Amino acid sequence: MAVQENQAKKPGFFKRLWRFIARPSVSLSVGFLTMCGIVIGVLFWGGFHWALEMTNTETFCISCHEMRDNVFAEYQGTVHQNNSSGVRATCPDCHVPKEWGPKLARKIAATKELYGHFVTRSIWTEEKFKDQRVHLASNEWARMKKTDSQECRNCHAFDYMDFTQQENRAAQNHQKALDDGLTCIDCHQGIAHDLPPNYLEAYRGVVTELVESGEIEPQKRDIEEAKASIKQ
Repeated sequence: MAVQENQAKKPGFFKRLWRFIARPSVSLSVGFLTMCGIVIGVLFWGGFHWALEMTNTETFCISCHEMRDNVFAEYQGTVHQNNSSGVRATCPDCHVPKEWGPKLARKIAATKELYGHFVTRSIWTEEKFKDQRVHLASNEWARMKKTDSQECRNCHAFDYMDFTQQENRAAQNHQKALDDGLTCIDCHQGIAHDLPPNYLEAYRGVVTELVESGEIEPQKRDIEEAKASIKQ
């Protein structure tokens, strides 16, 4: 009878575990607990950073057939992939910020792409991809416009351009862009990818929405005028 009463009074496993976690110093020293916390923290931080960087490679980006068969195929042979200097700009170089905070925010936002791949299959086929292309491009235009084309400026910066070594047209238009406060994406919407039909109209719509929402300052120069100047 006494044995049964003792068993009834004995706390369960989870309750005993919680007591151990809540008051571990009863059985373990503070120094030991501190060292365990440091080791666990280092392992967690290292594992998290490793996983983050593993998802920040070109190989990971094209592991989905939607990217491999469409935008990556267009990227092949462009100056950002093959050039005389041998310096390449890969997918994350252009689409993922370098800074820690913005990079983490971009990764979190990109989780919806997993939902689109596994659940809705919104761009599962080439036809679906083409139907959504202007929408996908608009998202990237808006992101780069709001960050002043930060990913472009990681490699290209007006401050370090020697206009005397550029072709006359490029030098003139880069100077105009600098004077008028334009950013890279204002004139280089396609870069390494094909442009959707009526892309300029769609881009101007993106800029208008950003201005009206107060996310960017009003344009000093009309985008269409800048594009026409470049084409001339």
